[in-house]
Amino acid sequence: MQIKESELILNPDGSVYHLNLRPEHIAKDIIFVGDQDRVERITKHFDTIEFTIQKREFKTQTGTYKGKRISVISTGIGPDNIDIVLNELDALVNINLETRQVKKELTSLNIVRVGTSGSLQKDIPVDAFVMSSHGLDMNGMLHSYKLDNITNSEIEDAFISYTNWSSEKARPLIISNSKKLADLLDSTEIYKGITATAGGFYGAQGRVLRLALQDSELNNKLDTFNYKEFRISNLEMETSAIYGLAKLLGHQALSMNAIIANRATGEFSKDPKAVVNKLITYTLDKLAE
Repeated sequence: MQIKESELILNPDGSVYHLNLRPEHIAKDIIFVGDQDRVERITKHFDTIEFTIQKREFKTQTGTYKGKRISVISTGIGPDNIDIVLNELDALVNINLETRQVKKELTSLNIVRVGTSGSLQKDIPVDAFVMSSHGLDMNGMLHSYKLDNITNSEIEDAFISYTNWSSEKARPLIISNSKKLADLLDSTEIYKGITATAGGFYGAQGRVLRLALQDSELNNKLDTFNYKEFRISNLEMETSAIYGLAKLLGHQALSMNAIIANRATGEFSKDPKAVVNKLITYTLDKLAE
């Protein structure tokens, strides 16, 4: 079946609408960053850069690192941007943009998010690396899609019960990482935990300026939630959306977090740029293996 022009929008040069990319522009191994300025903090380590483009907050550079072809893409902030980026990347590799038909043989991308985050646990210190074992989706975007067999209802039910989650909000979802990428990037340096993904920066993460919160105790509940071996290690705005869409589309995804603050102890990294740079080189070296 041919996909309508209104559903898959292309630019006059044949590139996908938001990312301004054509299939030849991207590698199968992709690093996501939120901040467009962080793209070049990664690609400065490359041996070669073959392609660069930017449209709005979406900046892409593709090149090689130790012989491995890698693309680095800035997604901007939040699950709504992840919805754009992952769907358009999938279209680049799994839809024939000329015929507008899904390809018979599908391609699976390897996607690693490199981001900053704050720890919720005393024993996960600043300057540490956290690998997201799961994404805890608290924003509802993924409910637009059919979610059969990608979530963990056992942990979800425990979280809903523990937090007395409001029935007026979208049901929280638990989605696991790619075991393939987790095995590749694991080491004794890595902490692991569930990464909670909020749909906003202020009220959604418990910050109060002038508006009252629906649940003023939610942050404390996140900090103290435990179920079997699972606990919530950190809070940000992208991981669950990446995990959910990647699983639905057949891609591999992993979120790696540089911990620059510890909310439990009130500490902040003395050199957050150095922590991020260390995570960048760690991730690049693991991908190049």
